[in-house]
Amino acid sequence: MAPTTPGGTSPTIGINSARSALRLGAEQVAELWLDRRRRDQRLAELAGLARSAGVHVRQLDRAALDDAAGGANHQGVIAWVTGPAARPIQDLDTLLANLDHPPLLLILDGVTDPHNLGACLRSADAAGADAVIAPKDKAAGLTPAAVKVASGAADSVPFIQVTNLARVLDKLKAAGIWLVGTAEDAPGDLYATDLAGSVGLVLGGEGSGLRRLTREHCDLLVRIPMRGRVESLNVSVAAGICLYEALRQRHPPETQ
Repeated sequence: MAPTTPGGTSPTIGINSARSALRLGAEQVAELWLDRRRRDQRLAELAGLARSAGVHVRQLDRAALDDAAGGANHQGVIAWVTGPAARPIQDLDTLLANLDHPPLLLILDGVTDPHNLGACLRSADAAGADAVIAPKDKAAGLTPAAVKVASGAADSVPFIQVTNLARVLDKLKAAGIWLVGTAEDAPGDLYATDLAGSVGLVLGGEGSGLRRLTREHCDLLVRIPMRGRVESLNVSVAAGICLYEALRQRHPPETQ
């Protein structure tokens, strides 16, 4: 018989994600599931963190973790966390089909810091973005830290996690959504770019920026003008700038 999952929770999968959940928001972790056959130091550390925080630890067969993770690489660890959950790609299809305005999407390519993800969600909510899309692998998910920084936006803005970002970008382009990526070396200027229509703003992760394949899938690459000495902006700051430029173009001030 499959183990019963804690009610009102969603899975936080993988060693690093579970560690972040326990360190930054243990009060939201209902249970920690570990692969009973693994005896390495990292899982022992997680078990110790959980027990110190009063979180129940369950040792289970790998098959049970495989089923709960839905095919994702769980590394022998699943933390069951209360709070908002990421949505599947099917929810994006429904969302786009029911919009009565040109969609505005924020697409994050490998943002690994949950604090940055939370800040991006908060800016997306404030600017009226319809969804935030990110890959499942090598990227931050809705950890307690991300949810906390989002200040309620994790509940109000659909966060779509996808297995294959390139395939989703192709799908969005086929649906008529113009994909605008940001890059320091881009020839185009953000403020000279039309963002009033159906747009997906594509931003890369901390430090590395957009991956090559993601860049190739963008219809256009633009840069945010920089006047000071620093060479780049924090991804959540860049997301806010791009989103609010789109908002400005979509809702220009009324003339008197």
